[in-house]
Amino acid sequence: MKSLGITLKEARDRNDLTLRQVDEATGISSAYLSQLENDKIKKPSANVLYKLATLYGEQLNNLLKAAGIIQTSNIINEDESEEMKWANRLAYYAKGLTPDEQEEIVNWIKFKVQNKKHD
Repeated sequence: MKSLGITLKEARDRNDLTLRQVDEATGISSAYLSQLENDKIKKPSANVLYKLATLYGEQLNNLLKAAGIIQTSNIINEDESEEMKWANRLAYYAKGLTPDEQEEIVNWIKFKVQNKKHD
């Protein structure tokens, strides 16, 4: 099994996020994140792992297992995991938009889905 640091670094890279962006989104300092990714901190709090799992679209149980906090991990459907990653990325980037702009994006997605059904 991969170390927690490698798991976190790969998850951040998959989401195309910098340490600074993760810091801004979670309130976890980039210095602390760097120590986590370099395995200098082996067992962060469950709260830290929860914030990172949510942002990265990862399963919290997998991060808790990589940190050695729990011994087993529930396996979920890979499609659900991909949907969660996408939803978290969308939420992260939408934070800087006004509610009206966010609603425009939702309406655009609805429009695309409707057009796809008619294809």
